Amino acid sequence: MKLSIIIPAKNESHGLAKLLPELRKYHPEFEIIVVDDGSDDDTEQLVKGNGFTLVRHPYSKGNGASIKTGARTSEADILVFMDADGQHNPEDIKKLLDKLDQGFDMVVGARSSLSHASVGRLCANTFYNWFATFMVGQKVEDLTSGFRAVKAQYFREFLYLYPNGFSYPTTCTMAFFRSGYSVGYVPIETNDRIGKSHIKLFKDGVRFLLILFRIGTLYSPLKIFFPTSFLFFCTGLAYYLYTYITMERFTNMSALLFTTSFTIFLMGLISEQITMLLYQRSSIKDE
Repeated sequence: MKLSIIIPAKNESHGLAKLLPELRKYHPEFEIIVVDDGSDDDTEQLVKGNGFTLVRHPYSKGNGASIKTGARTSEADILVFMDADGQHNPEDIKKLLDKLDQGFDMVVGARSSLSHASVGRLCANTFYNWFATFMVGQKVEDLTSGFRAVKAQYFREFLYLYPNGFSYPTTCTMAFFRSGYSVGYVPIETNDRIGKSHIKLFKDGVRFLLILFRIGTLYSPLKIFFPTSFLFFCTGLAYYLYTYITMERFTNMSALLFTTSFTIFLMGLISEQITMLLYQRSSIKDE
C-alpha cells in the first residue's frame, strides 16, 4: 500500500532541518509532502534541497488548510500527519502503522502528561478528552493530537468539514466516531518544539473553548442542548412553585425560563437534523 507523510509548515525551517533527515533515515520508502503555508523563511529552499515534495500556499491559510492541501495532493492509501516543529518522533510512525494494521481506520498518537508544553494545556486537553469521551461513549485518549495515521479514503470523506485553523484534529476525530469508523490510540512521548509556537494564549484560548461546542455539534448536539434545556425547565418549575406558594401567582420570570427551555430544546433538535444531513451527504459522496 502507498503511504504519504504530510507535514504542514509555517516558518518551521529549523524544525524541518532536523526532522526531514530523520524521516529519510527511518522511512526512505514513503512519500513525504511538506505543505508550506506561506512561510517567509527558507522552508521552500530547505524542502526542495532535500528532494521532498513541496506544495506552497501563496499566503497563510492555516494549519487545517495545509492538512487538506496535503491530503488532496497525495494519491496514497495511508496518510500520516505530523508536525514540522520536531515534537513528533519519526520512529513512532511504525507504532501507528502497526496499530492501523489491527483493523483500525485511524490511529492517533496519544501524548503522556509529561509531553504537554504547559500545565494549562495539559488541563485543557484533559478536559477535552473527558468531554469527548462523554459525547461518543468511547475512550478518547488525545482529542487534539496532530500526530495520526489514517486510511485516506475515509479521511477525504470529511474534507469539507475540517476547519482551516488548528482544530482540525478535533473535527476529524469526532467525524470518524460519528460515522462509525474505528479509532485507536498508541502512547507517545513528544520532544520540546523547535522554534516559537504559533498559538496565542488569549486568541486561541477563546478558540479552544469553541472546540467544546464543536465537539457536541459534530457528534450529537442533543447531548448538549437537552441537558441545558432540562436545567432551564427545572429552574423555571422550581421558581414557579416558589412564587405560587409564597404569592399564588405565575410570574414573568417563570414564563421566560420555560420559554428558554423550549427554545433551546428546539435548537438542539434542529442541530441534530443538520448533523445527520452532513454525514448523509458524506455517505452519498462516498458511494
